[in-house]
Amino acid sequence: MAVSVLFRHPSSLAHDTGSHPENARRIVAIERALSERDWLGWDVRLSPAATRAQVGAVHPPEHIDRIESLCGRGGGMIDMDTLVSPGSYEAALHAAGGAVAVVDALLGGDDGEAARCAASLHRPPGHHAERAQAMGFCLFANVAIGAQHAIDAHGVQRVLVFDWDVHHGNGTNAIFHERDDVLFCSIHQSPLYPGTGPASDVGRGAGKGFTVNLPVPGGSGDAVFLSHVEHVVRPLARAYAPDLLLLSAGYDAHADDPLAGCRVTDAGFAGMAALMRACADELEIPLGLVLEGGYELGALSRSLVATLEAIGAADAPAVPGVKMDPLVLSARERLAAYWPALV
Repeated sequence: MAVSVLFRHPSSLAHDTGSHPENARRIVAIERALSERDWLGWDVRLSPAATRAQVGAVHPPEHIDRIESLCGRGGGMIDMDTLVSPGSYEAALHAAGGAVAVVDALLGGDDGEAARCAASLHRPPGHHAERAQAMGFCLFANVAIGAQHAIDAHGVQRVLVFDWDVHHGNGTNAIFHERDDVLFCSIHQSPLYPGTGPASDVGRGAGKGFTVNLPVPGGSGDAVFLSHVEHVVRPLARAYAPDLLLLSAGYDAHADDPLAGCRVTDAGFAGMAALMRACADELEIPLGLVLEGGYELGALSRSLVATLEAIGAADAPAVPGVKMDPLVLSARERLAAYWPALV
């Protein structure tokens, strides 16, 4: 039976951000919770560092050079939210490399055996990093680098990236904005940092219709998030028929998280994960996860464990019944011009 593979690396602890909300204690809490459960039986591996070519498939050389140079000089502030230390460049390379390793594990590595599912648990996160700009705690666009690697190295024709972090993944959005080989779906609180991701942003040019932004108001909880997954994201996946599904998994929509105002619970994250596992099973495609945000340590570690239990289960997990929320009806009507299957 194919295994589930988890990628980690101690360099995540060397990205020193002090008392910043995105700090090394996040990884410590996650790994403690997983080790107490024997890592859920997953095959735990050290991630490789992404090569310059892999990162450069998404970011220009000047961006990579700026991050490396600033870290080499001892670190400093990139903006008011984003700082680096001497160890941050290596950590960022392994965070990107973890996403690449997830893709390789899912699509058949050197041994040719594909994993059942795979997860990259690293920091810094990545979904705010734009092509030439680090921001929002993020240095390199990890999940975008993974998706691009699937296309370049494995010949994948279509990737679905589903981002459930409470903050809009503006970097992933921008990188694939004019392309149809990546369908980007994002559920995020609005208004909230970074202020992007309106429902009207559906992509441009060849990518029109392949950017799906699903903003929700503060206070939205399990019912709203699960309804968007079941009645928008899953039907879109069926219509798009991707070869690979990647979760950009942040846990700051949790009710306990201090940086936003949504009300998702541990059970809500488990439910979203179960729905996406069912989606991957239905489409007979691999499923990978790349860690994004989540800043209340208990909520982060519990919800991530629940997610991994759902996506890595030997047998398909129970899928919750989900009613259609009024916000979802509006989203389906809006998107039907591009995706008639939603009518």
